[in-house]
Amino acid sequence: MRALLSVFCLIFGLFRLAISQDTYYLLKPKRVFDGEKMQEQWQVLVKNDKIEAVGLQINAPVGTVIHELPGTTLLPGLIEGHSHLLLHPYDETSWNDQVLRESRAERVARATQHARVTLLAGFTTVRDLGSEGAGFDDVGLKQAIEKGAVPGPRMLVATKALVATGSYGPKVLSYDIATPIGAAEADGIDGVTREVRDQIGHGADLIKVYADYRWGLNGTAAPTFTLEELQQIVKVANSSGRQVVAHASTEEGMRRAILAGVSTIEHGDGATPEIYRLMKKHNVALCPTLAAGDAISQYRGWKKGQEPEPEHIQHKRKTFKAALDAGVTICMGGDVGVFSHGTNAREMEMMVDYGMAPVQVLSAATSVNADVFGISNKVGRIKAGLLADILVVSGNPLENMQQLREVILVMKGGVIYTD
Repeated sequence: MRALLSVFCLIFGLFRLAISQDTYYLLKPKRVFDGEKMQEQWQVLVKNDKIEAVGLQINAPVGTVIHELPGTTLLPGLIEGHSHLLLHPYDETSWNDQVLRESRAERVARATQHARVTLLAGFTTVRDLGSEGAGFDDVGLKQAIEKGAVPGPRMLVATKALVATGSYGPKVLSYDIATPIGAAEADGIDGVTREVRDQIGHGADLIKVYADYRWGLNGTAAPTFTLEELQQIVKVANSSGRQVVAHASTEEGMRRAILAGVSTIEHGDGATPEIYRLMKKHNVALCPTLAAGDAISQYRGWKKGQEPEPEHIQHKRKTFKAALDAGVTICMGGDVGVFSHGTNAREMEMMVDYGMAPVQVLSAATSVNADVFGISNKVGRIKAGLLADILVVSGNPLENMQQLREVILVMKGGVIYTD
């Protein structure tokens, strides 16, 4: 009996050892972009879900799985700053028809696929800025990813987003019919307070507000919320530790949003030198979404590379360069969903084409986004103690940003999804 007990204890001890055994990976690329600069011949040791060590020579424990990655560049998992996983490209189905005609079940099914291809493209975190008529389904998608039910990136979700009554769409039905709206309408101090708290209660990680929209005379863009309303939105959100981001393309819409205390301006097409000075003074970052405007222009008939750039594209080039020259912090976010998920790197390629240094672009998609979004204690750098969200690509993206599409390995939280 005693011998049998001893055998049982031995087996149980081995079982405990097996289930508690740590998993190690040693990644040996040609170079490592650490989130700020390129490091030659660095190695990266991953233990379970975190980065254990980085440097020139690492002594890996016995049993470590070694990945020899010659000719490659290792980077932090990229961070998409402006995504809509519940939308798909407008040349497939217009925004109006997606909101009005596609069922919520269809939209979630599509979003599940969008999340998968986003992760496999090396974007391990996304800031998803509005469900566009799909309620709190972005929260559900985020939870499904976190539980391992479906593969996808880490998500920071804005849920419904806030719009002033009458400003947002769709606007294609008779005024006698109550049309579904692609965001939550709220007005006045009490109204915006209630809506912000409701979105927080349903799982919003941040609040998105439309500081202006195309509701001016003859469909021109014009401010929506008053400065006081925007300040209240920021006050309520900030009191819970959440940021507010603002869709804004007019000078006045941006001015109000900046003074109210938002963390980022999305789009910013109509920015002026004064606005850029104000952004820099108040430490507000710009998420320029170059790829969205480029895609929409092509949907409308512009033959890129064969015809001169439309006037608004030329204007976007000038304002983006002006933001760079003014020293405004630039995030990386393309408004993906307007164009195909999984092609997020399109924004980074355009940032280089529009005049941003490649090293700045890589930083914008990693350490800068992590810093601006308040998640730098988890992701955004190749640094011991951070989560093992890692992308390995062929070649050197500092020499050609299109190398980001040549994905060799994607790891999120120490789990390899593409190898």
